[in-house]
Amino acid sequence: MSLNLAPSSEILQVLGQRVRAQRLAQGLPQRELAQMAGLSLGALRKLESSGQSSLETLVRAVQALGLVNELEDLFVLKRQSIAQMEEAEAATQRQRARRRSST
Repeated sequence: MSLNLAPSSEILQVLGQRVRAQRLAQGLPQRELAQMAGLSLGALRKLESSGQSSLETLVRAVQALGLVNELEDLFVLKRQSIAQMEEAEAATQRQRARRRSST
């Protein structure tokens, strides 16, 4: 399923469904995953049903499911050409704003 044009609520819903699918694939009841992740049962239920959760809740659930490696490529700069590599390098270096000229 492509999420390119999906509203944020739909993306959250899909992420929650994916967490649920992974939990079920591993044969874990919600209560057990919540305990493993250090989450309340309600927080896990909310994540799975609507995707509504804090980023920390999502990360804890992913860690407890043993899927942290799935987050590795999240928001990594993809460098395809030398020019793009130079732009990415320049973007990571500390830059100061230019002073306004007083005229």
